[in-house]
Amino acid sequence: MTKQEILENFDPNQPGLSDATLYGLPFPAELSDIIIVPAPWEVTVSYGSGASDGVDAVFDASFQVDLLQQEFPDLWKLGIYLDQDIPDWKSKSDELKAKAQPIIEALENGEDVNNHPELLQDLQTINQACSQFNEEVKERVLHWMNQDKLVGFLGGDHSTPLGYYQALATKHENFGILHLDAHMDLRNAYEGFTYSHASIMYNALQIPQIGNLVQVGIRDFCEQEVEVVKNSNQKVRVFTDSDVKSMEYGGQTWEEICTMIINELPQKVHISFDIDGLYQWYCPTTGTPVPGGLAYEKAVYLLSKLNEFGKEIVGFDLVEIAPGETDWDGNVGARLLFHLCGVFAKSNGRHVGEKIDFKNL
Repeated sequence: MTKQEILENFDPNQPGLSDATLYGLPFPAELSDIIIVPAPWEVTVSYGSGASDGVDAVFDASFQVDLLQQEFPDLWKLGIYLDQDIPDWKSKSDELKAKAQPIIEALENGEDVNNHPELLQDLQTINQACSQFNEEVKERVLHWMNQDKLVGFLGGDHSTPLGYYQALATKHENFGILHLDAHMDLRNAYEGFTYSHASIMYNALQIPQIGNLVQVGIRDFCEQEVEVVKNSNQKVRVFTDSDVKSMEYGGQTWEEICTMIINELPQKVHISFDIDGLYQWYCPTTGTPVPGGLAYEKAVYLLSKLNEFGKEIVGFDLVEIAPGETDWDGNVGARLLFHLCGVFAKSNGRHVGEKIDFKNL
């Protein structure tokens, strides 16, 4: 069937098709404008776990999302497809995570891994396997980019999108990252793991094509990370949660603060959204929650402002969603993913419809 024939036979007012892709949409990969590459991976987690199950949580919750989104009412017609042909990253992650835990425990007990040959060998194995994972992610992302697809990325923990950034670097000479998170993630080889979730932005800055990094919502950081910011020659700009709220309490509007944030970004922007950048009640079972954070509405307002300022969004990743006893984390993740797809598609000239103005209906 053609895309038009599928549209004519699909009722968006009914529950999503149970045998369909994300959001119950009926489009196969070849007829979908947007491809989401999933990465169920969390090898180096050192506190709460579950991020490798985030993809499934978002997928299941996506069927409860109404397709008529006020800001992007025609987005669903583009097609949003969850890539099904990835390697078995989940099994590999589980295997490596089991090897990583004794290393983490030894370090927490003040032991030197270099004095434990078996642990040192496991550490080297993990670092090599994570490097291979990054290469596989890069290849998978480029597979879809080379077919003129808009490619988004769904983790997994925050270590997972490095291969995606490397893929973007083959397509763009210069781009920046808008990073929404509770943590800076600027540690160098945290706990000995070269590709730790706490090192993703440190590793990203080693990619020459990434011109700058703008961090929003930050609430936790260490001395090493502050030194990275100091020595970055303003390549890294930080809007901590404390500073943002102080500006608001002093009378500045969120719109004014968003303007400050966006003015720090170059023309081409990648969005990296760690779910723990939000208030913890939006993501109660994420792995490393921190008090404070962004309201959901403020976060999506900032994302939409990128389009208003004419920024070219080159990609996005959404990470650290971990399912709990309820479907809440997956529900928030699915809705945030939908909005990310909307701003991404609109930025790239895809038809998403005009915002519904209920005041004038």
